[in-house]
Amino acid sequence: MNFHFVTIFPNLVLPYFEDSILARARNSNLISVDCVSPRDFSEHKHKKVDDYMIGGGAGLLMKAGPIMDALSSLGEKKGHVIALSPAGKPFSNNDAKRLSKHENITFICGRYEGFDERVSELAVNEIFSIGDFVLTGGELGALCLCDAISRHIAGVLGNENSLDIESFEGGLLEAPSFTKPNIYKNSSVISAFLKGNHAKITALKNQMALCKTRYFRPDLYAKIAKIKEKK
Repeated sequence: MNFHFVTIFPNLVLPYFEDSILARARNSNLISVDCVSPRDFSEHKHKKVDDYMIGGGAGLLMKAGPIMDALSSLGEKKGHVIALSPAGKPFSNNDAKRLSKHENITFICGRYEGFDERVSELAVNEIFSIGDFVLTGGELGALCLCDAISRHIAGVLGNENSLDIESFEGGLLEAPSFTKPNIYKNSSVISAFLKGNHAKITALKNQMALCKTRYFRPDLYAKIAKIKEKK
C-alpha cells in the first residue's frame, strides 16, 4: 500500500512513521509514504498557496491550482483520493477495512480555512470526518485514517488475530482487559479470568463487551439491539 500526502507541512507527517508498528511496516515494504507539497507548484514568487475567499469571510483559503497540480504530479499513483472535512462522512472501522484493499491512497491535507471547494468536486473520491470538531490542519486527521487503514494490511500487525477482538468488531466495544499483577491497589482481576476455562472467559467477555458498549456508546448498543429484534 502506498500512501501519499498532499501537504505544505511534510515534517508534520513523516516523523509519525519513524517508530513502532508503522516504521516496521515501512521497513518491510508493506507500506510506503511520501509527501507532495502544493508550494512546489505555486506560481507566486513567495510560493504562496492561499488567498482571500471570494465573497468575503475570515481567514485564508488554499487555492485550487497548486493542489490540483500536486495531485497531477502523482499521475496514476494518486489512486483513491481522500479529503477531510467536518462535512464528511464519519470515518469508521469498516471504512478502514475497505480502504486497506487499495494499492494507492492520497490524502489532501487542508490548512487555514481549508481549500477551494472545486478541488473536492474535481479530484476527490471520498470525504471523511474524524469527529465534530475542527483542527488547524488536515495532517493529523489524515494520519488517523492512515494508521487505521494500515492495521488492516496483511503483515502490519505482529498478531493479526488481535483484529478480531478489538473495538467495533461486530459493532461492539472491546471487553475490558487486564494484565499482572492479579491485584493492584486493592482492585482484583475478575476471578473467572484466572481459572483457565476459555469457553467461560469468552462468554464473559462477550457479555462485558455488551455492557461496556451499552454504557459508553448507547448509540452503538441501540443498533445491536435493533438487529437482535429483527432476528
